[in-house]
Amino acid sequence: MKYLNFNETELTNELKETSLLEVRNVCLQCYNCPLGEKRTNIVFSDGQANAPIMLIGEAPGADEDETGIPFVGRAGKLLTQLLTESGISREKDLYICNTVKCRPPENREPKPEEKNACEKYLEAQINIVRPKLIVLCGATAAKNFLGENLKISEIRGNKYNLFGQIPATVIFHPSYLLRNHSEEVNSPRWLTRKDLKAIKDFIDNLK
Repeated sequence: MKYLNFNETELTNELKETSLLEVRNVCLQCYNCPLGEKRTNIVFSDGQANAPIMLIGEAPGADEDETGIPFVGRAGKLLTQLLTESGISREKDLYICNTVKCRPPENREPKPEEKNACEKYLEAQINIVRPKLIVLCGATAAKNFLGENLKISEIRGNKYNLFGQIPATVIFHPSYLLRNHSEEVNSPRWLTRKDLKAIKDFIDNLK
């Protein structure tokens, strides 16, 4: 990410929604990388433009490509379940997007040139939503902001400051949790619930 363009002017929710729609309409016409040629739908976002939390994932999967909505497949259903259990409303508390807006073949990790092609859209989303907290969901999203050599097992739950302005934290991707069913103390699912509790506390402290 190159920069943020925050200024002192507070954006109304109506202006945020209008601005995001404009960015989405540009994204609909985007074929700046090969992913655009094979997509069914762009997967731009889900949730509220004025949500306090922006959750950024990796890339759309098959269900997301089909519906145009992020995190609606098996992993998305698990994410929604964990959010609900933690007292976080997916509909009210989150604005959800991905590092890339089109599905990579076979759900592989996005290539650098694909992430670069989508960077301006993600940058615009952050500029417009102006979240109080960014949650980086999974290793790919975390590396996109924090560095390629980091291990998610070491950085999840930590607190970061993005662009010198926005608090951020990292959670395991729900697709990883689907492969790790244990609920024991310090298991990935146990740690994710702990991290989501911290995010819930953050939301409560904003009120």
